[in-house]
Amino acid sequence: MRALVLGSAAGGGIPQWNCRCRVCALAWTGDRRVKPRTQSSVAVTIDGASWVLLNASMDVRQQILNTPVLQPQGEGRSSPIAAVILTNADVDHAAGLLHLRERQPFSIWGTRSNLETLSANRIFDVVARDLVPRRAVALGEVFEPLAGLSAEFFAVPGKIALWLEEGAAKLEASGEGAVGVALEASGRRLLYIPGCARVTDALRERLGSAHALFFDGTLFEDNEMIGAGLGEKTGRRMGHMPIFGAGGTLEELAGQAHLARVFVHINNSNPILIEDSPEAQMVEAAGWTIAYDGLEVIP
Repeated sequence: MRALVLGSAAGGGIPQWNCRCRVCALAWTGDRRVKPRTQSSVAVTIDGASWVLLNASMDVRQQILNTPVLQPQGEGRSSPIAAVILTNADVDHAAGLLHLRERQPFSIWGTRSNLETLSANRIFDVVARDLVPRRAVALGEVFEPLAGLSAEFFAVPGKIALWLEEGAAKLEASGEGAVGVALEASGRRLLYIPGCARVTDALRERLGSAHALFFDGTLFEDNEMIGAGLGEKTGRRMGHMPIFGAGGTLEELAGQAHLARVFVHINNSNPILIEDSPEAQMVEAAGWTIAYDGLEVIP
């Protein structure tokens, strides 16, 4: 099993089109310490010929242009992309489906809740159902998006997509709106969790049998967006646990040396994106990799 990081940033990418925060300002000026990044997605294969996308970023067209193995290989219309797995219905994870509408066969896998969200928005009907079946899967049910690659959705604390919020946000510990996915082939297991509000005992148990983890790296500190003047919400309010601080990822997932641990879905406000920053050095010293577009991981 091979995993390619197509996009390592959270919504907006790096630099974000309308932002000159500390990180984006460096990116706009071409500072080599900050790599440009597209929005969050990972591609997985077991044979190098057929690929599964973990979420469909709004940047998927650019990601295909950047990734030769995802480009058409024969004459006429074709694609190595055989399936898309959705972990939620966030704009930055589902809107990329609209780029994949040119009557190309593939399958979309998701929880019933997330697929019903797509069905409720008729713009997604441009992805023709006669060629692109939507396959609803229950939590804990094993499915095969590719022959030889098994997958399973599991609950993680999170919340529904921002654009579906009404009133106060409710974090869920067992809902279908925000989930992780476990992929397994030839005895090797990869966990993909781009959004997680806290680490549960059930998640710790899953980590014990995994070989690679792609995990929510949205914010370094919980009040990061507020402190930078970029928003009014904490990370946990948005369904993302911080990397640093009490109850943060570095503390909660310390001692997982058996895992290849990679931070993905990194917000433009996060100082770990500056390669020589103290925050980046702290994360790397703890055994984590800071994802960048094009990073390859073999569990």
